[in-house]
Amino acid sequence: MDSKLLDILACPVCKGPLVYDKQAQELICKVDRLAYPIRDEIPVMLEEEARELDADEEVNG
Repeated sequence: MDSKLLDILACPVCKGPLVYDKQAQELICKVDRLAYPIRDEIPVMLEEEARELDADEEVNG
């Protein structure tokens, strides 16, 4: 994931920062506990495509 792109991307729900989880290929919003998938090196920044993180799931990255 390009670090410049990560700097400008924000959570579409709360407009907060995202954390890149390289292993899971997701961008994670810690505030909303949502994980946005990265498919074919393209972040899918749609709320309906995000998965909710489990209560005990750790955020890597």
